[in-house]
Amino acid sequence: MPLQKSDLSDAVINTYYAVRGPIVARAQQLEQAGKEIIYCNIGNPQALKQKPLTYVRNTLAACEQPGLLNISDNFFMEDIKEKARHILEQSKHGLGAYSESKGIRFVRNAISDFIKSRDSFDGVEQTADPEHIYLTDGASKGVQAALTLLIAEKNDGILIPIPQYPLYSATITLYNGQQIGYYLDEETGWSLDERMLEDAIQEALAKGIRARAIVVINPGNPTGGVLTEDNIRMVIRFAKRHNITILADEVYQENIYKPGARFISFAHVMTSMREQEVSLFSFHSVSKGFFGECGHRGGYMEVRNLPCEVIDQITKLQSISLCANLPGQILTYLMVSPPKPGDPSFQQFANERNAILTELAKRAKMLQEGLNSIPGYRCQPIDGAMYAFPSITLPPGKSDDDYCMALLEQTGVCVVAGSGFGQKPGTAHFRTTILPPTEQIDRVVDALEKFHRTWK
Repeated sequence: MPLQKSDLSDAVINTYYAVRGPIVARAQQLEQAGKEIIYCNIGNPQALKQKPLTYVRNTLAACEQPGLLNISDNFFMEDIKEKARHILEQSKHGLGAYSESKGIRFVRNAISDFIKSRDSFDGVEQTADPEHIYLTDGASKGVQAALTLLIAEKNDGILIPIPQYPLYSATITLYNGQQIGYYLDEETGWSLDERMLEDAIQEALAKGIRARAIVVINPGNPTGGVLTEDNIRMVIRFAKRHNITILADEVYQENIYKPGARFISFAHVMTSMREQEVSLFSFHSVSKGFFGECGHRGGYMEVRNLPCEVIDQITKLQSISLCANLPGQILTYLMVSPPKPGDPSFQQFANERNAILTELAKRAKMLQEGLNSIPGYRCQPIDGAMYAFPSITLPPGKSDDDYCMALLEQTGVCVVAGSGFGQKPGTAHFRTTILPPTEQIDRVVDALEKFHRTWK
């Protein structure tokens, strides 16, 4: 008899990833049948017509096919040729060979320099050890590695924000851990409240669940909130008080739209506090920001305040997969070492980067205002990241899953029900990206308004 579903582990059966769940599967069926679908379900910029950066793709092309460097003096700008030759020289065997398990050494050195530059301000002189940096296939693989280390027994729990990105709930379930949800305060723009953290951890303890770590997503997915330095300090003190590790998901650090707001890393604040007793895993990716290179699966994980024997275990885990893919590693290198002022490629790179970020900020404002113009909708400010998470009023007996499926069937707009991210009981939401081309935003809002007004 072939393998049956009943033969599979409960962990696999119970794992659910809403971002690519039944609503998206139905959207693909409708699209194959000829219906136009606007995919607002996932942060996949280039699938929604964001163009790749010329500098990035030209450098990667030269690395993938070094013969291109010789066909014409004018085919690539001079700094691109120099960068590609440097990459090929430092990687030794090109992009078709395995690298060290942690990732190519010169890439890790460049990430170290990037972190030092990013985090050295307000009197803080940042350091970053390249031996504590791991190249990963997107930030997701880093997160999964960290959770593999942390979940040792079935009563081990991970604090995750509610709402959260389903990578966390799905992976915790898959690894037989326990989710400890802490609510973000929607009424204050999805802020993080210490009382809610304490309530969550005490409730878990009462159930016999041992908290091992807290996940913080900054800027927030799906909420769009951006943490203040005071918020970050509070989380670090909370983690120290309860002897738990911090997992800082910082993949949207370039996506800040609120005037006057800025991204501040957990590493910066931890260094400013001279905190050495709280372990920190930080994650970054080429998939978001203004790169949008989701398909290349590049990213890194940096770890702090871990003993050597734990570092050795992380390296062992990385070794099982041999290494992260090499094109993704090179994209990560290009993300942390872009052209400098005066380089031939700089102006084009800066123009393309600024155009993307300006357009995203415009779309965030358009979508926020458009959603708030719909009776029965309420959308908090989209200060960062790539999403809106509006609350919606529903007819009695209806769920947000019902709503999102009906919305898809009637309008072709594909969003994800808030229940897939977590939400307070008695509330209903959905997540939508801000990524559709600007000319489609009004269409999306108009479709939502007409649907919401008539759906029963």
